[in-house]
Amino acid sequence: MSTITVYGATGMVGSEIVTEAVARGYQVTGVTHGNPDHVKNPVAGVSYVTGDITDTGDVVEKAKGTDIIVFSVPGARDGSSVQPIIDAHARIVAAFAGAGVTARIFIVGGAGATQTPDGTLLKDTPDFPAAYKPEAESFAQILDLWRGSAKSLDWTMLAPSPEIAPGAATASYALGDDVAAGGFVTAGTFAKAALDELDTPAHRRARFIVSNA
Repeated sequence: MSTITVYGATGMVGSEIVTEAVARGYQVTGVTHGNPDHVKNPVAGVSYVTGDITDTGDVVEKAKGTDIIVFSVPGARDGSSVQPIIDAHARIVAAFAGAGVTARIFIVGGAGATQTPDGTLLKDTPDFPAAYKPEAESFAQILDLWRGSAKSLDWTMLAPSPEIAPGAATASYALGDDVAAGGFVTAGTFAKAALDELDTPAHRRARFIVSNA
């Protein structure tokens, strides 16, 4: 049985990823900030543990003990600095290369770093919400960090459509590389696409985008 460790396992996207992973027969560890015994609405079959993406040494140890490691941790959305999440990924990229981590690395990215059909980054368009701009900027930088990482690291980033919201998986979905194929995706569809990629890798060392079909 393959193992998967998910940071941000109790969030909107992370909880859907762990649910989908359990349904597909993975042995799932969910990483959460707080007391793992106090997780609200825990997913049956998931082993919850405490951890933080900023604790690089612990992240490395968890990565060495799993087949797949997922980072579903957004940047700050409350006006505080997004620098900690950028710095966390920078340290992880360097530490994973130095430690010889062989786990598959899956990062939940942001829509702001995707492109419009004319090649403009979504975050740079006039109507992009100002409240989401810092997080979008941070994940553009995080994508660049992984693109510049050691060739030995087996990473993939999946970004959502411009709009993502709670909801069940649709029967089918559409994928894009730099430009989203649609404007909306449910968290359930996102998780379905994520596990499809983990089951059958097609976007190694690349970012791709999912939309509801």
